Parts: sequence; C-alpha cells; structure tokens
Amino acid sequence: MRILAIDYGRKRIGLAMSDPLGMMAHSLETLVRASPRKDVAHIARLIGEHEVSLLVAGNPILLNGEASEMSVEAEAFAARVAKRARIPYKMWDERMSSVEAGHWMRDAGLQPKRDGSVDRMAARILLDSYLAAQ
Repeated sequence: MRILAIDYGRKRIGLAMSDPLGMMAHSLETLVRASPRKDVAHIARLIGEHEVSLLVAGNPILLNGEASEMSVEAEAFAARVAKRARIPYKMWDERMSSVEAGHWMRDAGLQPKRDGSVDRMAARILLDSYLAAQ
C-alpha cells in the first residue's frame, strides 16, 4: 500500500512517498504553489501515476493541541486532493516537523535553503512518523 504525505504550505508543498509495501518513506518533490486548482491536479496526477492508496496530510496544530488557521487550510486542501484522486486521507500531527527537518539537515552537514529541501524533508519526517505508528 503506497502512501503519499504532504507538508502543506502557502508557498510550497513538500511531498514524500512510501515504498509499495508502506514501510519506508522517501522524499519525492517540492511543489511550488501555482493555484489551488493546478496544485490539486498535480498531486492527484502523482497519486494516479504511483498507485497511491492513502494521502496523509500534515496537521499543523498548535503546541497546545488546538487547531490552527493552517490546520483548517491543510485539511481543506487534503480533502480536495483526496476527492479528486478518489482515495481516503488522514490528517497527522506535524508539530515541529519543519524545525526537525532543518535540524536533521544541519546535523547531516547540509544547509537548509528556501529551495524546497526543508519542505520535502518535513514531508518525509511526517510520513516516517505515520508509518512508525501503524
């Protein structure tokens, strides 16, 4: 069962995908936002091409556990993608995933940049977390 994870952002969306067995996460790409319609279509196309059966979207809830404005946006976007691709979606707590991605990259000797690498890594960390909990 292949799973696609999205780290939703207003400028970029990080994407990560599991292997066909749903055991390991791999960074896929960073989508630079164009328009909601084009973004949904692009991700739905990836879902079809890779035979993805579940979408896991990062839920940027506040540190106190309450929904944030971005939580609402991320869920609305995930719902649109899932509906277009005709697959289920789950929201997954992603608190601090982008911060963790930056730390991980620095520890690996890489310089986090605004080129989307942090977004891809955040999506991978999100998917790793989801897979580990299953």
